[in-house]
Amino acid sequence: MPLSLQNKKIIISAGASGIGWTTAKVCLSRGAIVYLCDINNKSLNKIKKHPLTNKKLFSYECDASDEDEVSNFFNQIYKKTKKIDALINNVGVAGPTGTIEKLNSDDWEQTLKINVISHFYFTKLAIPMLKKNKGGSIINISSGAGIMGFPLRSPYAASKWAVIGVTKTLAMELGKFKIRVNAICPGTIKGDRMIRVIRDKAKFLKTSKKKIEKDFISMASMNCWIYEEDIGKMCSFLISNDGEKVSGQTIPVDGNATRMD
Repeated sequence: MPLSLQNKKIIISAGASGIGWTTAKVCLSRGAIVYLCDINNKSLNKIKKHPLTNKKLFSYECDASDEDEVSNFFNQIYKKTKKIDALINNVGVAGPTGTIEKLNSDDWEQTLKINVISHFYFTKLAIPMLKKNKGGSIINISSGAGIMGFPLRSPYAASKWAVIGVTKTLAMELGKFKIRVNAICPGTIKGDRMIRVIRDKAKFLKTSKKKIEKDFISMASMNCWIYEEDIGKMCSFLISNDGEKVSGQTIPVDGNATRMD
């Protein structure tokens, strides 16, 4: 039987599409109450048609890189609940592709702002709500690039390594409050983002998209794509009571990726 998340209250950033929305659906299917935000109004409008909207699913527009908007998002949640069981810091961008001497400084800074600083905004406001709950889970979505590095994607790799450092530090700071903090490192996820990454890398290397796609799949010992639902299931485990002693860990969900090149 799937792990129960009955009535557990979960916040998900960038939750209206991709890994965020798939994780939201996994959690909802296991009984959770989900508060999600996203910058994409089109995706949010689709979600508002979900049968659990305004019952167990609440969605809000929010630019995760804007501290004032994140604060407003939490103010809206606070009207509904004063405590939560989990925060999933899912927001992130792929960033630019290229060798470091050819990358734009603004693109570098924006990648770090969204992939790292936004996690700070959300975590800072979520911690008091987790403390009121007398425990809970923070899950930071990092990447295989946060373990191994990623040629031609230096700002992305730098941001994802930073997420690991924040995770380890927070686990030490919050353990006494029974708040556990872990990082999930997805492998090569089949979806829209990887389509763009493959396109950009193929363009930069002047080769075919098919060759780049084959190379990405071959990076894992299991020679497979990872699916968004795989990440949702790992999040569900870490939030559930079965994951109550797991903290400070970097958890790859990647089919045993051995390289990223």
